[in-house]
Amino acid sequence: MKHSVAVVMGGFSPEYQISLDSGSVVFQSLSRIKFDVYKVLIAREKWVLVKDGLEYPIDKNDFSASVNGQKITFDVVFNIIHGSPGEDGPLAGYLEMLGIPQTSSGQFESALTFNKAECSMLLKGLGVNIPEAYYLARHEDYSVEEIIDHVGLPCFVKPNRSGSSFGVSKVKHLEDLEEAIEHAFEYDSQIIIEAMVKGIEIACGVSNHSSHITALACTDIVPQNEFFDYESKYNGQSEEVTPARIDQGTYSQIMEESEFIYESLNLNGIARIDYIITENGVPFMIEVNTIPGLSKESIIPKQAKYLGLTLDDFFDATVENALKSKR
Repeated sequence: MKHSVAVVMGGFSPEYQISLDSGSVVFQSLSRIKFDVYKVLIAREKWVLVKDGLEYPIDKNDFSASVNGQKITFDVVFNIIHGSPGEDGPLAGYLEMLGIPQTSSGQFESALTFNKAECSMLLKGLGVNIPEAYYLARHEDYSVEEIIDHVGLPCFVKPNRSGSSFGVSKVKHLEDLEEAIEHAFEYDSQIIIEAMVKGIEIACGVSNHSSHITALACTDIVPQNEFFDYESKYNGQSEEVTPARIDQGTYSQIMEESEFIYESLNLNGIARIDYIITENGVPFMIEVNTIPGLSKESIIPKQAKYLGLTLDDFFDATVENALKSKR
């Protein structure tokens, strides 16, 4: 008997369309021989199963749907919602209460990693190099001079709980800092002003699809714009090379550190950890992504291809590993 898989996409954040793009790739890739695969769309205004162009409401009491008089339930969820509620914990908590396994990290782990400030402070305590940062909440008074004294220029201003570089600004001049802060506050009530680390940007995928924590590969990123922003990530405006063009010792160090971070944070499923490597070869961890992009332009699918994994096999194994947690 085939297992029933809900590929859940959409969400409540500006990353809605990105999630749809990633979800479509997963939905198309999963084996129809092994699984009955369903597309489930979650949005603020509706939760629906989408089949043959028609929408069927999800019963939130048990996460089921009625299709032509037949009740559809799900053995496992492939969570590909970037941002809220998929990447920041609520969906994981809801599914945990229902006893439905899913492919991403648990409620607490998702909430922790989505909060950049809390995650960075925890990892810093574990010995991971983190850029100097200044944390600011909307209600707090601040001095631009004090912030620059702490982090220097250039610096990056980021929403604390957001993804896909929404709300992120690179600030080169003190007089531009206040505008960048207000822009970041449009996306979150907490923000980070982070010192710029000059060097090569590296992304390392990590997964436990094989039932073991394994770093996939390192990719070096050369954005056409000032930094790896939305256009660079999703509209092809960057050069991404796998394996990364760094020395073997640094490459191995990043792979090992990524596995250490994944294990230390008790992550699950597919993750991506981003770094800046300084000219002296010192890695600084920038961000942990527990639901990274899986669209055709995204890094993780390219790393899987580099390893000789088809997306079909990679995503099938991810679902099968999630199912094991219920046994």
